Amino acid sequence: MRVYELMIIFDGDVEDTAVNEHLANVGRLVEVGGGKIAKTDRWGRRRFAYEINHKWEGIYVVLEIVTEGRDLHEVERVLHLADDVVRHKTIRLPEKEATRRGLIGETAPAQAG
Repeated sequence: MRVYELMIIFDGDVEDTAVNEHLANVGRLVEVGGGKIAKTDRWGRRRFAYEINHKWEGIYVVLEIVTEGRDLHEVERVLHLADDVVRHKTIRLPEKEATRRGLIGETAPAQAG
């Protein structure tokens, strides 16, 4: 299993219910592929550094996903087609960082001292 971080930026005019529906759909797609969403971090409404699609604000959400890489193709396709999604980016976390966050592997045993 590998760990990925998926950032989704929704249009700032989108209602919270629509954001929740998109996130639920992403969760279903990940689970169908045999993965799981380990953490959902809602950053909320933030101002863009530059204008995107005549908008200056978006709703940011970061997901930590534990899955096989092939499972994310459908998620990427759905996000690409969604009108409410301004941008999305998926990165693979290095194993050391994923282990540090407690998403994979075992944590190092505490040293007696």
